[in-house]
Amino acid sequence: MTSTVGVASTVGVASTGARTPPVASTRVTLRRSLSHATTMALRGLLEIKHNPQELFDVIALPVVFAVMFSSIFGGAIAGSVGDYLPTLIPGVLVQVAVAASVRTGVKLREDMNKGVFDRFRSLPIARIAPLAGSLLADMVRYAVATTMTVLVGLVLGYRPESVVGVAAACLLVIVVAFALSWIFALMGVLMDKPSTVQGISMLVLMPLTFVSNALVPVATMPGWMQAFARVNPVSHLVSAVREMANDGHFGAQIATALLGALIVIAVMAPLTVRVYMRRA
Repeated sequence: MTSTVGVASTVGVASTGARTPPVASTRVTLRRSLSHATTMALRGLLEIKHNPQELFDVIALPVVFAVMFSSIFGGAIAGSVGDYLPTLIPGVLVQVAVAASVRTGVKLREDMNKGVFDRFRSLPIARIAPLAGSLLADMVRYAVATTMTVLVGLVLGYRPESVVGVAAACLLVIVVAFALSWIFALMGVLMDKPSTVQGISMLVLMPLTFVSNALVPVATMPGWMQAFARVNPVSHLVSAVREMANDGHFGAQIATALLGALIVIAVMAPLTVRVYMRRA
């Protein structure tokens, strides 16, 4: 009887094992990873659709910056607001888009603190998809920021020489802002609070955007500040935007700005992904 029970048990275990389906591979292909990242980007766009207040900064900042700076600096620097606009609008275009890239790190930290990414981790998707999707969705914010800046400039009296140049300048600014967003994404992964990400990011951006040729001629600055402004990547980007928008000229400054963006992505993207994967 004992042997009969044993045989029955053995048969039961064997039959149960035979019915168990094979474990599927958890490896996610590159194609599926891209698909998952696109889906997460669409999620970010849906958040903007249901919460349009997230676009408030990229809509309000161009208006505030363009009107305020043109009124304050226009007469002192160029003699009139109209003469200052060809200098100002490209500078504001860069400033607003670069400032908008900070939101990537802040939003990323908010989602991680709320446990949103923990829920994503339980889904059968690529682990990198939530991060990549967040960065892709924020490109819409950069597009809104650049479009608003150009529109406000036109209302104030700015008349660029080349429509194609303006479109190319906006595209260049969006690419550079996307590159910078990887830096702030890394800060969002490393830091514990959204307010900390916001504060430190602005502390870094303030010198970069204001100690440049965005608002005033570099020659009017003290000597030590001129040296920094001339090597400042923001100055090179502003110069490229001015060349394209004001003159319709596509020169070496564009290549410099694109090279800088590629270097930032090449260095920061793998680092951000590695840190994110460890913490996620």
